Amino acid sequence: MINVTDSAFRRLHDLIAENPDYRDKGLRVFVETGGCAGMQYGMQFDEAKQGDQRIEQNGVEVLVDAYSVGYLADATIDFSDGLTGAGFRITNPKVVRSCGCGSSFEAPREA
Repeated sequence: MINVTDSAFRRLHDLIAENPDYRDKGLRVFVETGGCAGMQYGMQFDEAKQGDQRIEQNGVEVLVDAYSVGYLADATIDFSDGLTGAGFRITNPKVVRSCGCGSSFEAPREA
């Protein structure tokens, strides 16, 4: 199960309201190889595809493809607008090690 906070859904709702190109799309959260620790997260607005896990609240969706679901199980997607910078953040209990800059991570071998 992937958790999406109310704060993240509110920000997504605002982004969709501000940009007509995002209507009828969800925020795709994915994992790909790259970064100094081996894996990195990506996010983009995209249309739902067959096999996606869809997390919906009040007409706003977060989409996760089948490959990424294994890496993101039990993770929390949040939006923070604090003094240290605004943005979406992923807290993932499966991460074995993160890089110094915080943009990539190492996952367990069985993910």
